[in-house]
Amino acid sequence: MGGRLPLVVGNWKMNGTRVTNVELLAALRAAGPFDAEVSVCCPFPYLTDVALSLQGSGIGWGAQDCSQHELGAYTGEVAAAMLAEFGCRHVIVGHSERRLHHAESDTLVADKARLALAHGLTPIVCVGETRAERDGGSTEAVVKRQLSAVIHTLGHCVSQIVVAYEPIWAIGTGLTATPSQAQAVHSVLRGQLAAASTRASEMRLLYGGSVNAGNAQELFAQPDIDGALVGGASLRAADFSAICRAASHVALGSTGKSRT
Repeated sequence: MGGRLPLVVGNWKMNGTRVTNVELLAALRAAGPFDAEVSVCCPFPYLTDVALSLQGSGIGWGAQDCSQHELGAYTGEVAAAMLAEFGCRHVIVGHSERRLHHAESDTLVADKARLALAHGLTPIVCVGETRAERDGGSTEAVVKRQLSAVIHTLGHCVSQIVVAYEPIWAIGTGLTATPSQAQAVHSVLRGQLAAASTRASEMRLLYGGSVNAGNAQELFAQPDIDGALVGGASLRAADFSAICRAASHVALGSTGKSRT
Protein backbone atom coordinates (compact mmCIF):
# COMPACT_ATOMS: atom_id res chain seq x y z
CA MET A 1 0.00 0.00 0.00
CA GLY A 2 2.98 2.29 0.00
CA GLY A 3 1.98 4.25 3.11
CA ARG A 4 -1.59 4.89 1.95
CA LEU A 5 -4.23 4.63 4.67
CA PRO A 6 -6.55 1.71 3.81
CA LEU A 7 -10.15 2.51 3.00
CA VAL A 8 -13.04 0.06 3.43
CA VAL A 9 -16.44 1.14 2.10
CA GLY A 10 -19.69 -0.71 2.62
CA ASN A 11 -22.16 -0.56 -0.25
CA TRP A 12 -25.58 -1.56 1.08
CA LYS A 13 -27.13 -1.33 -2.39
CA MET A 14 -30.97 -1.41 -2.10
CA ASN A 15 -31.05 -3.13 1.28
CA GLY A 16 -31.88 -2.27 4.87
CA THR A 17 -34.69 -1.12 7.14
CA ARG A 18 -34.64 1.52 9.84
CA VAL A 19 -34.63 -1.19 12.52
CA THR A 20 -31.95 -3.42 11.02
CA ASN A 21 -29.79 -0.42 10.12
CA VAL A 22 -29.65 0.71 13.76
CA GLU A 23 -28.62 -2.78 14.86
CA LEU A 24 -25.98 -3.07 12.15
CA LEU A 25 -24.42 0.32 12.83
CA ALA A 26 -24.44 -0.18 16.60
CA ALA A 27 -22.55 -3.45 16.15
CA LEU A 28 -20.12 -1.77 13.77
CA ARG A 29 -19.44 1.02 16.24
CA ALA A 30 -18.87 -1.50 19.00
CA ALA A 31 -16.35 -3.38 16.86
CA GLY A 32 -14.24 -0.28 16.26
CA PRO A 33 -12.23 1.82 16.25
CA PHE A 34 -10.28 0.63 13.24
CA ASP A 35 -6.81 1.62 12.04
CA ALA A 36 -8.26 2.21 8.60
CA GLU A 37 -10.74 4.65 7.11
CA VAL A 38 -14.22 3.12 7.10
CA SER A 39 -17.34 4.45 5.40
CA VAL A 40 -20.89 3.22 4.78
CA CYS A 41 -22.80 4.07 1.60
CA CYS A 42 -26.52 3.66 2.23
CA PRO A 43 -29.75 4.24 0.25
CA PHE A 44 -30.78 7.89 0.09
CA PRO A 45 -33.76 7.70 2.54
CA TYR A 46 -31.47 6.47 5.34
CA LEU A 47 -28.83 9.20 5.14
CA THR A 48 -30.09 11.12 8.17
CA ASP A 49 -30.46 7.99 10.29
CA VAL A 50 -27.00 6.75 9.34
CA ALA A 51 -25.44 10.14 10.00
CA LEU A 52 -26.97 10.26 13.48
CA SER A 53 -26.04 6.66 14.27
CA LEU A 54 -22.41 7.17 13.27
CA GLN A 55 -21.91 10.65 14.74
CA GLY A 56 -18.69 10.72 16.74
CA SER A 57 -17.72 7.18 15.73
CA GLY A 58 -15.01 8.08 13.22
CA ILE A 59 -16.90 6.05 10.61
CA GLY A 60 -17.98 8.04 7.57
CA TRP A 61 -21.10 7.79 5.48
CA GLY A 62 -21.91 8.34 1.86
CA ALA A 63 -24.31 7.69 -0.99
CA GLN A 64 -24.44 5.18 -3.81
CA ASP A 65 -24.94 7.65 -6.65
CA CYS A 66 -25.49 11.29 -7.53
CA SER A 67 -26.86 13.17 -10.51
CA GLN A 68 -24.73 14.46 -13.35
CA HIS A 69 -26.78 17.68 -13.11
CA GLU A 70 -26.21 20.52 -10.65
CA LEU A 71 -29.90 21.19 -9.88
CA GLY A 72 -33.14 21.51 -11.78
CA ALA A 73 -36.10 19.68 -13.27
CA TYR A 74 -34.75 16.13 -12.97
CA THR A 75 -37.41 14.16 -11.14
CA GLY A 76 -36.04 11.34 -9.04
CA GLU A 77 -32.44 12.56 -9.17
CA VAL A 78 -30.33 13.56 -6.17
CA ALA A 79 -27.73 16.33 -6.54
CA ALA A 80 -24.21 16.19 -5.15
CA ALA A 81 -24.92 19.47 -3.36
CA MET A 82 -27.77 17.78 -1.48
CA LEU A 83 -25.51 14.93 -0.38
CA ALA A 84 -22.94 17.42 0.85
CA GLU A 85 -25.60 18.98 3.10
CA PHE A 86 -25.95 15.62 4.87
CA GLY A 87 -22.23 15.49 5.59
CA CYS A 88 -21.58 12.70 3.12
CA ARG A 89 -17.91 11.88 2.75
CA HIS A 90 -18.08 9.57 -0.26
CA VAL A 91 -20.34 8.90 -3.21
CA ILE A 92 -20.12 5.87 -5.48
CA VAL A 93 -20.31 6.62 -9.20
CA GLY A 94 -20.20 4.30 -12.17
CA HIS A 95 -21.04 1.09 -10.34
CA SER A 96 -21.54 -1.71 -12.86
CA GLU A 97 -25.19 -2.06 -11.81
CA ARG A 98 -25.74 1.60 -12.74
CA ARG A 99 -23.86 1.19 -16.01
CA LEU A 100 -25.91 -1.92 -16.85
CA HIS A 101 -29.41 -1.14 -15.59
CA HIS A 102 -29.39 2.60 -16.24
CA ALA A 103 -27.22 2.67 -19.37
CA GLU A 104 -24.66 5.01 -17.78
CA SER A 105 -21.88 5.89 -20.18
CA ASP A 106 -18.24 6.54 -19.33
CA THR A 107 -18.79 10.25 -20.01
CA LEU A 108 -21.82 10.45 -17.75
CA VAL A 109 -19.89 8.75 -14.93
CA ALA A 110 -17.10 11.28 -15.37
CA ASP A 111 -19.59 14.15 -15.14
CA LYS A 112 -20.94 12.74 -11.87
CA ALA A 113 -17.42 12.52 -10.48
CA ARG A 114 -16.79 16.14 -11.48
CA LEU A 115 -19.87 17.42 -9.63
CA ALA A 116 -19.10 15.30 -6.59
CA LEU A 117 -15.66 16.87 -6.32
CA ALA A 118 -17.09 20.33 -6.87
CA HIS A 119 -19.18 19.89 -3.73
CA GLY A 120 -16.48 18.47 -1.52
CA LEU A 121 -17.40 14.80 -1.86
CA THR A 122 -14.90 12.07 -2.68
CA PRO A 123 -16.20 10.07 -5.65
CA ILE A 124 -15.49 6.36 -5.67
CA VAL A 125 -15.28 5.67 -9.38
CA CYS A 126 -15.99 2.06 -10.30
CA VAL A 127 -14.47 0.26 -13.26
CA GLY A 128 -14.57 -3.39 -14.25
CA GLU A 129 -15.01 -5.95 -16.98
CA THR A 130 -17.55 -8.69 -17.72
CA ARG A 131 -16.67 -12.38 -17.83
CA ALA A 132 -16.81 -12.32 -21.63
CA GLU A 133 -14.45 -9.35 -21.74
CA ARG A 134 -11.97 -11.07 -19.43
CA ASP A 135 -12.17 -14.32 -21.39
CA GLY A 136 -11.64 -12.31 -24.56
CA GLY A 137 -8.48 -10.73 -23.19
CA SER A 138 -9.84 -7.18 -23.13
CA THR A 139 -9.84 -6.50 -19.38
CA GLU A 140 -7.06 -3.92 -19.58
CA ALA A 141 -8.62 -2.11 -22.54
CA VAL A 142 -12.04 -1.94 -20.83
CA VAL A 143 -10.89 -0.56 -17.48
CA LYS A 144 -8.50 1.90 -19.12
CA ARG A 145 -11.30 3.19 -21.35
CA GLN A 146 -13.60 3.67 -18.36
CA LEU A 147 -10.95 5.48 -16.33
CA SER A 148 -9.76 7.53 -19.30
CA ALA A 149 -13.08 9.37 -19.50
CA VAL A 150 -12.74 10.41 -15.86
CA ILE A 151 -9.14 11.52 -16.31
CA HIS A 152 -10.10 13.57 -19.38
CA THR A 153 -12.95 15.32 -17.51
CA LEU A 154 -11.17 15.94 -14.19
CA GLY A 155 -7.67 16.76 -15.39
CA HIS A 156 -5.28 17.40 -12.50
CA CYS A 157 -8.17 16.96 -10.03
CA VAL A 158 -8.24 13.23 -10.77
CA SER A 159 -5.84 12.72 -7.86
CA GLN A 160 -8.73 13.54 -5.50
CA ILE A 161 -10.84 10.52 -6.44
CA VAL A 162 -10.82 6.92 -5.25
CA VAL A 163 -10.91 4.19 -7.90
CA ALA A 164 -12.61 0.86 -7.28
CA TYR A 165 -11.86 -2.09 -9.54
CA GLU A 166 -14.85 -4.42 -9.49
CA PRO A 167 -14.78 -7.25 -12.00
CA ILE A 168 -18.45 -7.62 -12.92
CA TRP A 169 -18.19 -11.40 -12.96
CA ALA A 170 -17.24 -11.34 -9.26
CA ILE A 171 -20.00 -9.06 -7.94
CA GLY A 172 -22.49 -11.01 -5.86
CA THR A 173 -21.45 -14.30 -7.44
CA GLY A 174 -19.18 -15.68 -4.75
CA LEU A 175 -16.37 -15.61 -7.30
CA THR A 176 -13.39 -13.42 -6.50
CA ALA A 177 -10.42 -12.39 -8.58
CA THR A 178 -7.29 -13.98 -7.19
CA PRO A 179 -4.99 -11.54 -5.40
CA SER A 180 -2.59 -11.70 -8.34
CA GLN A 181 -5.40 -11.07 -10.87
CA ALA A 182 -6.65 -8.10 -8.87
CA GLN A 183 -3.16 -6.71 -8.38
CA ALA A 184 -2.43 -6.95 -12.11
CA VAL A 185 -5.42 -4.72 -12.92
CA HIS A 186 -4.67 -2.33 -10.06
CA SER A 187 -1.13 -1.97 -11.36
CA VAL A 188 -2.47 -1.06 -14.80
CA LEU A 189 -4.81 1.52 -13.30
CA ARG A 190 -2.10 3.11 -11.16
CA GLY A 191 0.16 3.30 -14.19
CA GLN A 192 -2.58 5.04 -16.15
CA LEU A 193 -3.13 7.48 -13.30
CA ALA A 194 0.61 8.11 -13.01
CA ALA A 195 0.60 9.34 -16.60
CA ALA A 196 -2.08 11.88 -15.64
CA SER A 197 -1.06 12.94 -12.14
CA THR A 198 2.15 13.24 -10.16
CA ARG A 199 0.13 12.20 -7.10
CA ALA A 200 -0.92 8.80 -8.42
CA SER A 201 1.20 7.04 -5.82
CA GLU A 202 -0.92 8.69 -3.11
CA MET A 203 -4.28 7.67 -4.59
CA ARG A 204 -6.24 4.79 -3.11
CA LEU A 205 -7.39 1.96 -5.34
CA LEU A 206 -9.99 -0.42 -3.93
CA TYR A 207 -10.96 -3.94 -4.92
CA GLY A 208 -14.60 -5.04 -4.96
CA GLY A 209 -16.25 -8.31 -5.87
CA SER A 210 -17.24 -10.88 -3.22
CA VAL A 211 -14.74 -9.55 -0.68
CA ASN A 212 -15.12 -11.40 2.60
CA ALA A 213 -13.34 -12.01 5.90
CA GLY A 214 -11.53 -14.99 4.44
CA ASN A 215 -9.93 -13.32 1.42
CA ALA A 216 -9.54 -9.70 2.58
CA GLN A 217 -6.14 -10.04 4.23
CA GLU A 218 -4.46 -11.53 1.15
CA LEU A 219 -6.06 -8.97 -1.16
CA PHE A 220 -4.97 -6.07 1.04
CA ALA A 221 -1.42 -7.39 1.11
CA GLN A 222 -1.03 -6.58 -2.59
CA PRO A 223 1.07 -3.46 -3.27
CA ASP A 224 -1.58 -1.54 -5.23
CA ILE A 225 -4.74 -2.63 -3.38
CA ASP A 226 -5.60 -0.08 -0.71
CA GLY A 227 -8.86 -1.44 0.63
CA ALA A 228 -12.24 -2.66 -0.56
CA LEU A 229 -15.68 -1.70 -1.77
CA VAL A 230 -17.78 -4.32 0.01
CA GLY A 231 -21.28 -5.37 -1.04
CA GLY A 232 -23.12 -8.24 0.64
CA ALA A 233 -20.67 -8.64 3.50
CA SER A 234 -21.25 -5.01 4.55
CA LEU A 235 -24.77 -5.98 5.62
CA ARG A 236 -23.38 -8.33 8.28
CA ALA A 237 -21.62 -6.52 11.09
CA ALA A 238 -19.31 -9.39 12.03
CA ASP A 239 -18.16 -9.92 8.44
CA PHE A 240 -17.73 -6.24 7.65
CA SER A 241 -15.86 -5.63 10.91
CA ALA A 242 -13.52 -8.52 10.12
CA ILE A 243 -12.73 -6.96 6.74
CA CYS A 244 -12.06 -3.62 8.44
CA ARG A 245 -9.75 -5.35 10.91
CA ALA A 246 -7.90 -7.02 8.04
CA ALA A 247 -7.29 -3.58 6.56
CA SER A 248 -6.20 -2.33 9.98
CA HIS A 249 -3.64 -5.12 10.26
CA VAL A 250 -2.11 -4.05 6.97
CA ALA A 251 -2.13 -0.44 8.11
CA LEU A 252 -0.19 -1.44 11.21
CA GLY A 253 2.37 -3.31 9.15
CA SER A 254 1.45 -6.86 10.24
CA THR A 255 2.06 -8.07 6.69
CA GLY A 256 5.66 -6.94 6.91
CA LYS A 257 5.13 -3.79 4.87
CA SER A 258 6.58 -0.52 5.96
CA ARG A 259 3.93 2.14 6.39
CA THR A 260 4.62 5.83 6.82
